[in-house]
Amino acid sequence: MTEDMKWDMEADVVVLGSGGAAMTAAIAAKDFGARDVVILEKTGMVGGTTAMSGGMLWIPGNHHQVEEEGIEDSDEDVVSYLDSLAPGALDPDTLWAFMQAGPEMVRYLADKTPVRLRAFADFPDYQSYSPGAKPDGGRSLDNEAFPFETLGKWSSRVNPSKMAYPLRGSLIEATRGTLDEATLAERERGDYRGLGQALAGSLFKAVIDRGIPVEFEKRARKLVKDGAGDGGRVIGVIAEDANGKDFSVRARRGVVIATGGFEWNETLVKAFLRGPMTGPVSVPENEGDGLLMAIEAGAQLGNMQNAFWQQSVLEMKPQHRAAKPNYLLGSDERARPGAILVNRAGKRFINEAANYNAMGKAVVAFDAGTHTYPNLPYWLIIDQRYKDKYPTFTSAPGTPIPSYMMQAETLEELAEKAGIDAAGLTATVERFNGMVRNGHDDDFNRGDNTYDNFYMWGDTDFEPPFRTLGVIDRGPFYAVKMESGALGTSGGPKTNADAQVVDWQGNPIPGLYAAGNVMSAVLGEVYGGAGGTLGPGLTFGYLAGKHLGAHISNH
Repeated sequence: MTEDMKWDMEADVVVLGSGGAAMTAAIAAKDFGARDVVILEKTGMVGGTTAMSGGMLWIPGNHHQVEEEGIEDSDEDVVSYLDSLAPGALDPDTLWAFMQAGPEMVRYLADKTPVRLRAFADFPDYQSYSPGAKPDGGRSLDNEAFPFETLGKWSSRVNPSKMAYPLRGSLIEATRGTLDEATLAERERGDYRGLGQALAGSLFKAVIDRGIPVEFEKRARKLVKDGAGDGGRVIGVIAEDANGKDFSVRARRGVVIATGGFEWNETLVKAFLRGPMTGPVSVPENEGDGLLMAIEAGAQLGNMQNAFWQQSVLEMKPQHRAAKPNYLLGSDERARPGAILVNRAGKRFINEAANYNAMGKAVVAFDAGTHTYPNLPYWLIIDQRYKDKYPTFTSAPGTPIPSYMMQAETLEELAEKAGIDAAGLTATVERFNGMVRNGHDDDFNRGDNTYDNFYMWGDTDFEPPFRTLGVIDRGPFYAVKMESGALGTSGGPKTNADAQVVDWQGNPIPGLYAAGNVMSAVLGEVYGGAGGTLGPGLTFGYLAGKHLGAHISNH
């Protein structure tokens, strides 16, 4: 295909997708010099997985952390921390780009957009015991609640949250209980929303304010180059509209792929991931469209075996669209006192309070002796004391149990219902209760670090380690089958420090950029802290937009 083909639309910059990374790329490209920018969105909604998420960003050394909270940081500590988690595995150029551009991106959002972030000053890094970590927090950023009334007619175009109800404040406000009834009422009138809703909504407002059009229901299918074979520059994209017809857009300067991961594409999941992934919690449209286009364009791939792992539960109803199953997040329930996770042998296999990404690797551990994944399936086990005090996924205390929860008067009966070895389960619970009474988890050291006892999932009625450790001894007992889930995949086309996609010789593919979960994750299999996907994702969206805007004369 050549420059003289007939196009349905054209712009300096074409952005594929509308999640946090995509919208950041679009607004940065516009602000740094692109005359016109267009977003192609596969669905009728913006926000992608960002809108469904907790919305936090992990950005070491950001100005909210350093200037407002007085929490110092250093490049040496950041590198020590990340290198301890993935020794020698990270690309120094893209890592340095993230470390330098991340704080720059955060200040840019503060100065130029409605996005309002603040440091979650006491949110510990996920591996709080590792060298260079911030065990008392500082690197994770929370979103102030955003008034969706300011979006006007566009407010209904943002993907819904995974929360069962709208959070009218920031996560900091919600967890610390600082919102009074009058403020909550005022925020409800203004349709204020927190978490990923706040991030997606405020970025969407920035898109609207700049007059950047979003072409809805335009599924990008193929990149167009100006030369034959592997060479040539990416000059546009061919999308498919709601009627299955081609919709072509010329990109005078470049295309940014920010279409999310491939976790909903069964073929790609089986081809690339290190183990079974049975319960993705992202938007169901993340089917690897961007990955497939990048492969066809000759992109070098990286980190393909990894995902941003997350425990999940199958809810017995379809998602809000696409008629695909809906999976609930499984982060908090397992870390509270009085809960354990067991495999089909009835045995614990992990510190239940560990971070979700690290736990995901234990879930897909392979046993060469039996040639099985011994921790799949696995179950959350709780008792009546737990059920009476804590919410459990969508089930509030005192309400009937949901369809995905099993109940029995004894552990033996529960094991039979669930398909768990009864002797193994009873022995495990007895041993666990004994360790709790002695004040230490001798098997997995649960409760030994600040992350395990963090108040967001621990019970602050108790002191560590009993914020996360509690006995299971009051019937009836309950079991919930858990899935090997993912927030998204973390492998894809590799980029350089300017977010340009590179080929197998390491050379930039002219006109092609990537950001977010579609790209090979800057931090590899590492999840540094809360916001470990969105922090690098928005940073590389910013780098892509900045490079496309500021270097237009070079194209």
